[in-house]
Amino acid sequence: MTDPCPLLALRAGLIARFSADAALAALLGGRVRLYDEPPRGSIPVYAVFGDAEIQDDSVDFAERHRHRHDIAVIARPGSVRTALDAAARMAALLADTAMPLTGCRLVTLRVRAIEAHRDARTGEARARLTLEAVTETL
Repeated sequence: MTDPCPLLALRAGLIARFSADAALAALLGGRVRLYDEPPRGSIPVYAVFGDAEIQDDSVDFAERHRHRHDIAVIARPGSVRTALDAAARMAALLADTAMPLTGCRLVTLRVRAIEAHRDARTGEARARLTLEAVTETL
């Protein structure tokens, strides 16, 4: 059996952290809706994993990876506050880095940025949460 990909392990840890929070669930329409791809016909507010990148960051005998992950919160047109409120709640939930991961240990995690913009094609309001992390393979 191979070790899980550190990128997927971090995503699973984020889903577990977010799914347990009733306040975030309320902001996302009653349950935490965080997807890999926008589900067909889904009505905002929901979140999707965006761009992600991991790079080798090994030191001495420790296999480490440096991560950058984006999470986009999609809201209805004219509702940028809704998207920002959900992104801010996610950021608050990540203040504690004691997040168990499968196959690796979270060394650091920080919210690098929260940005807001409007999709020119659909008019949907969006907030993007950019996370940086370092994981170490067990």
